[in-house]
Amino acid sequence: MKRYFVLILIAFPIILGGCVSKNTFQQKVNEADLLSRDVANLSATTAELRQDRKKLQDDLSKLNARLVDVLQQNSKLQRDLLAAYATQERQEGNLSLHQQQIEAMREQLADMQQTNDQLLTTIEELNQALEKEKIAREARLAKVKNTYDQLVGALEQEIQRGELTISNLEGQLSVNLLNNILFDSGKTTIKKDGEKVLQSLGDVLNKFPDKALQIAGHTDNVQISSRLIEQFPSNWELSTARATSVVHFLQDTVGLPGERLIAAGYSEYQPVASNEEAEGRAQNRRIQILLVPFKTGQATE
Repeated sequence: MKRYFVLILIAFPIILGGCVSKNTFQQKVNEADLLSRDVANLSATTAELRQDRKKLQDDLSKLNARLVDVLQQNSKLQRDLLAAYATQERQEGNLSLHQQQIEAMREQLADMQQTNDQLLTTIEELNQALEKEKIAREARLAKVKNTYDQLVGALEQEIQRGELTISNLEGQLSVNLLNNILFDSGKTTIKKDGEKVLQSLGDVLNKFPDKALQIAGHTDNVQISSRLIEQFPSNWELSTARATSVVHFLQDTVGLPGERLIAAGYSEYQPVASNEEAEGRAQNRRIQILLVPFKTGQATE
C-alpha cells in the first residue's frame, strides 16, 4: 500500500506539467491563428490595391490609344493640307474655294492640337491621381498596422492570459473581451479584474484621438432567467446595459472623452461561435470594442 502511494506522489507533478504544456501550446496556436488572419486581411487589402491600380492603368492605356488615333488624324490632315496647297497652284480659278478649305483645315488642326493637349493633361492627371491613391492607401495600411502593433505590444500580458483578443478585419481594429472577465452572470457591474483590463486598454486607446470607440455588448441565445427578467426583459437590455457600463468606466475612470464613445447592444444576433455547446456560448458572451474613424471636434453619428 505504501509503494502505491509513493508512485501516485511521483506521477502527480508529471501530470500537472503536461497540463501546463498543453495550455501553453494551445495559447501559441491561438496566437498563430490571429497572425494568420491578420496576414490574410493584409493580403486582401493588397489585392484590392492591385485591382484599383489595374483599373487606372487600363484607363491610361485607353487614353494612350486615343492619343495615337488623334495623332494619326493630325498627320492625315497635314497631308491633306499639303495636297490643298498643290491643288491651289494648279487651279487658280478655284483659289477662293481652296483658301476656304485650307482655313477649315487649319481650324481642324487647331482643334486637334487642343484635343491633344487636353488628352496629355488628362493622362498626367490620371498618373498623379494613381500615385496619390497608392501613397494614401499605403499610409492608411501603415497607420492601421502601427495602431495594431501598439495595442498588441501594450496589452501583450492580457492577450497571453486570454483576457482579450485583438483583430484587424479589413483595416478595422477590434478588441474582444469575454464577459466572464468583466461581469458575473446576470450582472452589469464590472468586476475588479475586468476594471484592470479596461484600465490598461483605455490607457492605450487614449493615445489615438482620431479613433472613436464603439462598445458593443453581445450575449448567447439563452433567455433571461425568471429572477432577472424584471430587470432585463430580454438579452437586448442585458447586452446594452453591459456596453453602457463599459462606456461609463472608460469615460469616468479612464478619462476617455464622451464624444469618442458609442454604446450598442446586439443581443444574441451576431454570434461568433455555435450556441449549441457551452464553449461556443461563452465565446458569444462578449464585449467588442471597434476602433472607427473620428475627427476631433466633430460629434460622432
